Amino acid sequence: MIFNLPVLLTWLRIAFIPLLVFLFYLDRPWAPLAAATLFGIAGITDWADGYLARLWQQESRFGAFLDPVADKLIVAVALILLVEREANIWITLATAIIIGREIVISALREWMAESGNRSKVAVAFIGKLKTTAQIIALIFLLYNQTLLGIFPLREWGMVALAIATVLTIWSMVQYLRSAFKA
Repeated sequence: MIFNLPVLLTWLRIAFIPLLVFLFYLDRPWAPLAAATLFGIAGITDWADGYLARLWQQESRFGAFLDPVADKLIVAVALILLVEREANIWITLATAIIIGREIVISALREWMAESGNRSKVAVAFIGKLKTTAQIIALIFLLYNQTLLGIFPLREWGMVALAIATVLTIWSMVQYLRSAFKA
């Protein structure tokens, strides 16, 4: 197992998960901001670990495996927390679509790797857009308050979640089409 800063940043995202849950349920006025900030930091480490691994030529098979696992875990936990708090059809449906897509694409990538066609389902630009929309949506929805009394972050979070959900479906269709052509 390789230990370098990019891999440690990925492990940090996984370590953030119990802290995110704790902050989400903590009954303090500052807790929603802390949870949203923690998730935002996790989003930055998602970008930073890959960037630094490429910059410092520290890419590894282990890092390539662990990075998407960490991403999917923290996003799934944040979505599940929101479903529990909100209990509405829109967040529940978006959560089912996003988590379902991640399971389908993970299985598809494994299947394609076994058949020697892993590159056919490599991460595409639309997947990066989806991830960005998810991170923004989840930061805003975890905070769940109006910022400075004028910026309705919850509503913006719902819009970003809708965009992320559409991009999730779109990217899944693209990955499936690429895979079945192979």
